[in-house]
Amino acid sequence: MAPRDDSLQSISIQLDGKNYAYWSYVMKKFLRGKTVWGIVTGDKKKPTYEKANNYATLLDSWETDNSKISIGYDTTKEVWDHLARLYTQSNFAKQYQLEFGIRALQHNNLGFQEFYAAMSDLWDELALTEPDVLKAFKLYIDR
Repeated sequence: MAPRDDSLQSISIQLDGKNYAYWSYVMKKFLRGKTVWGIVTGDKKKPTYEKANNYATLLDSWETDNSKISIGYDTTKEVWDHLARLYTQSNFAKQYQLEFGIRALQHNNLGFQEFYAAMSDLWDELALTEPDVLKAFKLYIDR
C-alpha cells in the first residue's frame, strides 16, 4: 500500500484579503512543516546540472514539490510574491483596522469562548504588523 500523501491538507485560516499578514504567518509554518518553504523563498532552486548522476530524481522531486503549491505560475515563489503584493497593506492602515475591530468586538453579544477566540485572532494579527525594528527594543517589548 502506498503512503498517504497529505501534502494538500488545508490550514484552518483562509485568505480573505484582509488577513494576509496572519494567513502568511500560518501558511509559512505549514509549508515549513511540509519541507517546501525553500521552494517558496527560492532558496531551494530547480536543479540545473544535467550531468549529475541523480539529476532526473532531483528534478522530479523539485517539480513535484513545486506543483503542490503553485497555481497559475511557474514557481511557488512567484505565487507567494504575487500574494504579498496583492494583499499587503501599509502597517498603519492595517493596525488601525485591527484596533478598530478589537474595540468594536467589545460590543458584540458573544459567548466567552467565541469572544476570546475572535479577540485572540485580532491580537495575533495586530502583533504581526509590528515593525521588526521595534521587536529588537527591550523597552518596547516590556510595555
